[in-house]
Amino acid sequence: MANEMEELIGFLSSPSPQVKKVAVDIVRGLTGSEDGLQSLAIYSKTVLPSLSQLLGEKKEVSEAATEALVNLSQNSDLAAKMIELDIIKVIMDILYKQGCEITGLLVMLLVNLTQLDAGVESLLQLGDDKVQGLYIMKLVRSFCTSSNEKKDDPFGHVGSILVNISKNKVGRSLLLDPKRGLLKQIIRQFDSTSLLRKKGVSGTIRNCCFEADNQLQNLLLISEFLWPALLLPVAGNKVYSEQDTSKMPLELASALSIEREPVTDTEIRVQTLEAIYLIVLQGAGRRAFWSVNGPRILQIGYEEEEDPKVMGAYEQIGSLLVEGNDTEEGSMQMSS
Repeated sequence: MANEMEELIGFLSSPSPQVKKVAVDIVRGLTGSEDGLQSLAIYSKTVLPSLSQLLGEKKEVSEAATEALVNLSQNSDLAAKMIELDIIKVIMDILYKQGCEITGLLVMLLVNLTQLDAGVESLLQLGDDKVQGLYIMKLVRSFCTSSNEKKDDPFGHVGSILVNISKNKVGRSLLLDPKRGLLKQIIRQFDSTSLLRKKGVSGTIRNCCFEADNQLQNLLLISEFLWPALLLPVAGNKVYSEQDTSKMPLELASALSIEREPVTDTEIRVQTLEAIYLIVLQGAGRRAFWSVNGPRILQIGYEEEEDPKVMGAYEQIGSLLVEGNDTEEGSMQMSS
């Protein structure tokens, strides 16, 4: 005979909408506690497929099912089992169906699933050359065309997905491919007022810069967007002199000639400095950095910086620029 949990999971497939609704609400409630999660994990072979099948139902059922899966997917073993069920394809199909009412929850589920390598590979559609990268292109387009001015920003967490994707070498190559132009689109979101989006963009740029040793040219192709995104967060708050801005491209000079909002988030400042470091490790990257008066910007930013971790990231670049100063003009000093 079936026990209570087996009966409950069985009701998720009930032909009666009322019974299904009650069952999925109970399951969602169980996923809100550690004991409930452990109880459901024992029946993962039946509960995960049953919940997955409810994602395409009406909102009153699909919302509860997705919330339950978001909670369950925080357990890496359960997330791995969801990926084996090809749930990412299911999510993407529903996400781009007209009138989807659970967009934000589905995106959060993708964030959790792409914490795992298998989830990243599934979202990248590795193994199918005809469609490889299509899901990412769709998500980038949604991230870049949806408004974050609303209280609800359902695609805001796509930034976190892009950070996860860019930890994978194939993912970085996809984002850096100049024919697709994805990174250029993503970088423009750094102007967003949303901290969540800013963090997603800075983390994605930083990860992509790990390819600077063999994809530097593709990074520098978008330098008019790249340098402002990397340098403005660490440029300090002061209005720059004409003497300094005259040696910069217009996109930097204009921004630094006026008062601006400081980037107070430590993580963003560290990530942008780490990205700059990865670029200036390369000779051509160093030359490009000097050409936009980058060292002077960091020098001024460093003088205003108070966070020890961020100061350490400035100093790492400073020591590298001093060592590599045999071919570049000028010098730079940063010391603790």
